[in-house]
Amino acid sequence: MTGTAASGQRPGAPPRAMPATDRLQRLLALVPYVMSRKVVGLADTAAAFGISERDLVDDLNMLWCVELRSPDPYCPIDLSYEGGEIVVSEAESIDRPLRLGVDEASALLVALRMLAELPGLEERSALSRTIAKLEAAAGAAGAVSAQVAVQLDDRGTRSAAAQVRDAIDRGRRLHLSYYVPGRDEATERDVDPMRLLVVEGRTYLEGWCLRAEAVRLFRLDRVLGLTVLDEPAAVPARAEPRDVDQGLFQPSPDDVEVELELSAAGRWVAEYFPCERVTDLGDGRLRVGLRTPDTRMVRRLALRLGEDGKVTSPPDLAAEIREDAAAALAQYA
Repeated sequence: MTGTAASGQRPGAPPRAMPATDRLQRLLALVPYVMSRKVVGLADTAAAFGISERDLVDDLNMLWCVELRSPDPYCPIDLSYEGGEIVVSEAESIDRPLRLGVDEASALLVALRMLAELPGLEERSALSRTIAKLEAAAGAAGAVSAQVAVQLDDRGTRSAAAQVRDAIDRGRRLHLSYYVPGRDEATERDVDPMRLLVVEGRTYLEGWCLRAEAVRLFRLDRVLGLTVLDEPAAVPARAEPRDVDQGLFQPSPDDVEVELELSAAGRWVAEYFPCERVTDLGDGRLRVGLRTPDTRMVRRLALRLGEDGKVTSPPDLAAEIREDAAAALAQYA
């Protein structure tokens, strides 16, 4: 094995803690990046990968431990980073960038097409060119993803999104008439907009709700009316955008797990509420599982559903709902 170690570093030094899969992906991308450029600086490479020079040196020390079976059995990678410049050789079998799998390329193309549907998007032509290039490179994956129709909400939602974008650009407060399905009622509220989000094909407004005095998400297809006010938006410094990388709704360990069985007429619940599990029972029926911090919402929902929905778990909540239903029926007697 050959190579030149930098001062204070030694081959095989243990890397700083990070997910092993993330580091492996970076190592597989690092070799083709360097070899395609023949010689590249440590600082430039670290900046390109978004890591520190020390982490980059750890990666290079790890590469010293790699032996390839091609072109010859157990051929070690040869590299040097003396003088702040990286040179890699004897790594021809991994000198090309990784290819996206069919599922990865399809997911990326669908996401890009969804992005292209956003109203008011700048550089739309650049995005279209990117999609075309990726489709050409993806081959079969491009053909698969082309069969997926991407349509973001309806025309009313697009109009609302354009108004929200205008309010954000001009720093104006919004007045919303908003439908809350959990309470089956329309509410009026003023909101200082923060950003527009597209999550799982739905468009949301994130903003500071003056009624709740907290950051709230509003699904645009539930906005019954929207007015851009002349009053300037005043988002408090303490307002933190929600992290939606792991999904919109992050249940708390203290939330109650609820299971409902729905008739074909009650299937809308699975679309309106964040369900952790959805099981098809046949004949259009569903069994759904969800979490909630407020069982009162579930009690109201169950009464609204009537014979189209039944809470099966937890048993004490199901008993409370039966009592609620009996009390309501008694009023008619």
